[in-house]
Amino acid sequence: MTQHGLFISIEGIDGAGKSSHIEALAAAFRAQGRAVTLTREPGGTPLAEKLRTMVLNDSMDPLTEALLVFAARRDHLQQVIEPALARGDVLVCDRFTDATFAYQGGGRGFRLDVLSQLEQFVQTVSAPEADFIRNPDLTLWFELAPEIAAERLAGARVPDRFESLPTEFFRRVSDGYARRAEGSPARFARIDAAQPREAVWQQVHAVLVQRGYLEARA
Repeated sequence: MTQHGLFISIEGIDGAGKSSHIEALAAAFRAQGRAVTLTREPGGTPLAEKLRTMVLNDSMDPLTEALLVFAARRDHLQQVIEPALARGDVLVCDRFTDATFAYQGGGRGFRLDVLSQLEQFVQTVSAPEADFIRNPDLTLWFELAPEIAAERLAGARVPDRFESLPTEFFRRVSDGYARRAEGSPARFARIDAAQPREAVWQQVHAVLVQRGYLEARA
């Protein structure tokens, strides 16, 4: 029997610890016989990774930043995301469009209406029944106070252009995520990322079981 593809995005501010659970998530699905594709944004393709390097390191205005992020996303959708879902894979993406609304919209204060237009233009998928905007089936939002995230990041690595921004920026980013969650409550699942790592994983696993994506024995 052909399995339907499943698109899961992992969201949260820098330092929330989301990346440390991606491999565990993949392992849980593989243990139940599912093929898994792991990817990230910005990035996921050779072209998108080049654009990621520019976005994270080069100085630019918010509109240029948003356009580069969506250009990377378009290539990512065409080359990785849509083919994986067509194969029936579980696709786990470290950030997707919610991050753009949180970082460029909330953090930078860029116009949400322009981001919405870009989202519709870039993410529209043609289908026999009707065209639709591709978004994840489930978004796991690792919510963490910016002050705690900053403590976790301190000395961990050389910060990029975003990680070096002040705590107030990440408060606005967190508020941006909250607005996206309020707008799509059925898609979002809030994860309390302030808990110890094992407790965070238990929350993630419980959400997947509750939604019917994983069997309880995993």
